[in-house]
Formats: sequence, C-alpha cells, structure tokens
Amino acid sequence: MEQKPTLMLVDGMALLFRAFFATAVTGQFMINSKGVPTNGIHGFVKHFLTAVSSFKPTHVAVCWDMGSKTFRTEIFQDYKANRSEAPVELIPQFDLVKEVVEAFNVPNIGLAGYEADDCIGTIAKNMDGDLNISILTGDRDILQLLDERVSVILLQKGYGNYLVHTPETFYEEKGISPNQMIDLKALMGDPSDNYPGVKGIGEKTALKLVQQFEHVEGIVSNLDQLTKSQKAKIEQDLEMLYLSRQLAEIKCDVPIEYSLEEAILNYKHDHVLNKFQELEFKGLHKMLQTEKEYA
Repeated sequence: MEQKPTLMLVDGMALLFRAFFATAVTGQFMINSKGVPTNGIHGFVKHFLTAVSSFKPTHVAVCWDMGSKTFRTEIFQDYKANRSEAPVELIPQFDLVKEVVEAFNVPNIGLAGYEADDCIGTIAKNMDGDLNISILTGDRDILQLLDERVSVILLQKGYGNYLVHTPETFYEEKGISPNQMIDLKALMGDPSDNYPGVKGIGEKTALKLVQQFEHVEGIVSNLDQLTKSQKAKIEQDLEMLYLSRQLAEIKCDVPIEYSLEEAILNYKHDHVLNKFQELEFKGLHKMLQTEKEYA
C-alpha cells in the first residue's frame, strides 16, 4: 500500500526560541566572525533536520509569528503582555533563520496580525487532498487542532525526543476531545499568554465542568446545576469567560496563501551548504539527507 503524503507544519518560533534559550543560559551565543550570534538558528536546524529524518514527511512548511501585535492584542491589550522583549542576541536571528529555511527550499508562512498557530490551523484544517498532517511544536495550545488526519509532535527535552499526540492519546490524557481544550482554557485561563479565564476556577474544576456540560455555552445555560461558589465565580466573570474563549481559539480562516506543491521537500545540497558556510556552522552538514540525493 502506498504511503499517504505527509505535510509537516513547523512552528518556527517554538523551535527557534527553544534552541536559543537552551544555549543562552550558558552564554553560548555562537558569535561568528561577522559578529552575528547564530545559536538559535543552529539549534533550529538541528531540531528541523532531526524531525525530518525521524518522521520522513514528503512536504514541509514553516509558520512564523509576524510581530507581537495581533487581533488578540486588539481585543485584550494584556494578551502576552507578560512577555519580556526578545534578547538582543536573538533579534538578528529572526530574519536569518528564514533565509536558512529558504535555502532548504521550504516555504516560510506568516501574516501580520496573526500568530503562527493561526497559520498552522488554517493550513491543517483547509488543505485539500488525501494527506496526513503533523505539527511540530513545543506548545501544547496547538493540541486543539488534533483530528483524524492531524497529529501533533511535541518537542521534549534535548533533540529527537518527541511526544506524539493523536485525538485518542489526548482523550486518554485529558478525558475531553481536542476542540474542548478551547473551553477548558476559557475557564481556567492561560498564565503564559496572560489571560485570566474565570477567577478561582483551576484546571480540575474546569475539566469537570467541560466533561459534564461539553462547552462554555452548555455550562452557562446550566448555571443552576453548579455549586453556589462555581455559579457565583462564572457569573462574576462571564465577560472574561467569553473573551478568554476567543483568545484561546486558534483561527482557522486566516487569509494566507499556501500551496502543497511548494511545500514538497526537495532541497539542493549546495544551496544549504553555502548557507551553512556563510553562517560558519560546523558539523551540521553531516545531518543532511544522503540516502536520497536531490537533483
């Protein structure tokens, strides 16, 4: 039986940040002779090539955040306001890493006003054709996109360690379906994205309510069945509950352009090697695919 084509959607920021901070703690910024730090890009490439050789996708695209202002900051100005400015050593790596992705002949996708997750969601949910989709990230928020053809590869510590989620494994872990994660986060909020949900409702209670009433609407229309304290908390924070749900939901209708054909994984060795040399990378060339020589 012929293998279905697989599109791997990569959360570029998640890989770059993870790679940068893994070495930044010890001050290893890998500054090259031009004075440019390259530690994040170096680690990004290592994550990227390790995942490609582990999962062997036929198609790959990398999605990016495009600045910190998005439709979410417009509806809630404190969204992600707890994040500090990017470290000065990381700033020049944002554009350079995209050049490296281009050298692999892989599309960079992103749109101002939206997050990488929204671009990933849009492609994952609207891509025509009979193909499997895997999403490579370190961010659990993306698990809401899981379905029968979308799996999520979560990066674990180090390189080459993954936790692969399907709707079944997610249900085993949480006892809810992937899209109910949006309602879960609406109730409990998300400290890393800096929105509160309903004050005083933690994950345990939120899970119980979502399991019992399915979604935010179900909970709100059955407030009389809740305990007195749960009811009071939700009534008091009703507006924030709905707002948090809006913030938690990945948008799957972002007006981006993408094509499956452009995402075919097919890179020229020399292009990539030239880029590696320009950045003064050592050792990474050994990770390039040799079993399948590209034209």
